[in-house]
Amino acid sequence: MTTESPRWYKSSYSNNGGACVEVAANVAASHGTVPVRDSKDLSGPVLTVPAAAFTSFVAGVKAGEFGTV
Repeated sequence: MTTESPRWYKSSYSNNGGACVEVAANVAASHGTVPVRDSKDLSGPVLTVPAAAFTSFVAGVKAGEFGTV
């Protein structure tokens, strides 16, 4: 068994506005979860979302199911 370190990244749509989240999708296959954190607080808490739920969320965003702000 290998332990893969999360590789954090922000969406290219974030525009460095400060209100961003980062995800580490590279560990989804090995852990079954996608870690999510606040990009302003790198040592803060990490929310782990089941990989299937994260995939559904991203599909909903792409489909425009959540509207705009």
